[in-house]
Amino acid sequence: MWCQDRKGERTVTEDARFEDASPKPLNLGAMDAEDLAVISALAQDAVLPVSELRFEKGAGRFALLLNRFRWEDKTAARPERVQSVLVFENVQGVASQGIDRSDKDQVLSLLSVEFAEIDAPSGHVVLNFAGDGAMRLSVEAIEATLRDVTRPYYAPSGKVPDHGA
Repeated sequence: MWCQDRKGERTVTEDARFEDASPKPLNLGAMDAEDLAVISALAQDAVLPVSELRFEKGAGRFALLLNRFRWEDKTAARPERVQSVLVFENVQGVASQGIDRSDKDQVLSLLSVEFAEIDAPSGHVVLNFAGDGAMRLSVEAIEATLRDVTRPYYAPSGKVPDHGA
């Protein structure tokens, strides 16, 4: 796992844990499936309109602007969200099912981000959404970042997402 310091340089954070989270904005990177699982946990229950999905084919980049639930801050007086950018590099292609990308008003709820290795280090990053929607990114290798881009705000629902566990 790596993160960026204030100068934008990458630093290694080998023993990062949820318990170590701070109120500072997240700026995390993933270079393998284990790192991606951490980003998946932090991005779980993020919501976004279809209009906030971007594939820059020439740059090999896929980005999502998320309204992310702040799972890492257990001390907040009320449930909070924050806008975050989730970016994947080395993307060769994008496919989707159960998502009408022409319906710009459709709101997606991200459930998980997974990696299926095909021919190391390449494979598929799969974004699973509520309602059986999914996107598959064909990647040369895992290279992802999750970065908060706004200050946290109170979740409009006032509730913590519940999966009926």
